[in-house]
Amino acid sequence: MSEPPQCCICLDDFSSPTSLPCGHCFCLSCIGEYWRVHGACQCPLCKAVFPSRPQLKTDSTLHAGAAPEEAAAPLKAGEVPCDFCPAKHRAVKSCLECLASYCAAHLEPHYQREELGRHLLISVVKNLEDSVCGLHGKQLNRFCRSDQTCVCATCAQTEHRGHHMISIHREAAKKKVKLKWRRLKIQQAIQERLSRVEKIKLSVELSGEKPKEAWAQNKILLRQLEEEISELQSRNTELELLAQTEDDLHFLQVCTTVQSQQDH
Repeated sequence: MSEPPQCCICLDDFSSPTSLPCGHCFCLSCIGEYWRVHGACQCPLCKAVFPSRPQLKTDSTLHAGAAPEEAAAPLKAGEVPCDFCPAKHRAVKSCLECLASYCAAHLEPHYQREELGRHLLISVVKNLEDSVCGLHGKQLNRFCRSDQTCVCATCAQTEHRGHHMISIHREAAKKKVKLKWRRLKIQQAIQERLSRVEKIKLSVELSGEKPKEAWAQNKILLRQLEEEISELQSRNTELELLAQTEDDLHFLQVCTTVQSQQDH
């Protein structure tokens, strides 16, 4: 009885706890996400269904035993700050309707208010505008292989109807496999040129009485090989950074841009 109560969804101490009309209590973010994912306002425990979305209020009496707010931790490299925090706490969700990213505290109204509860929340993205269709304002979640571009669900039914469509995640996975093979070929090309450089240097050292003339004869070839090695190493570094891109949409957008530049 001395242990603080826990939320049955996250199995952790309550964070901004809220009670449902049936009497069961959950973290505000947990029940909000549960309803958003399942598309219905239902209690996960007793399965009571609420025809209209209940107004969720946080219970400060249960909040005393909660763990310290995670968002108060300093931002780490690569994390996106909340758009509404003066102290720039870590954002946990991005909203495609508001085009903003929110920390856990500022996200609460999206779980409390019915009109905000209809907004589409996604995993945090750095450049939120780039993840929304410029024509329809919806999330870019499909890839048109016919036109090699990222589209939304409305695009797939209108401008790109009848085209070869695939999910963003599947297309990114396919391209990352191809990217791996491209990097392997580049690394092989680098090793091949390094080997040629070493052979030329060795042949010069073994040439006998006139090493200066031998160096002069191979100087242009060595310079050309070194330039090719430098260019290949630079391209390999660029592809390595691209392969480390975690966001599939951003990865595909960069790939499309690079391909377009190569075509021109």
